[in-house]
Amino acid sequence: MVGWRVLEAFLPLGIIAGMLCVMGNAQYFIHKAAHGRPKHIGNDVWDVAMERRDKKLMEILSSPSTPN
Repeated sequence: MVGWRVLEAFLPLGIIAGMLCVMGNAQYFIHKAAHGRPKHIGNDVWDVAMERRDKKLMEILSSPSTPN
């Protein structure tokens, strides 16, 4: 009778696994819609600050310099 109990556990396990997949994909698509690109894994506040700094430096370097 133990085999039947194992089979009874598959339905809730499948529902839980399916909901986890749905939640993960929802986060992915919401972030992609909001920011236009997928979220990088392990991207924290420091990485965001460095990306902002790099973008600012590239804008400064690409802008034509005005002589004084």
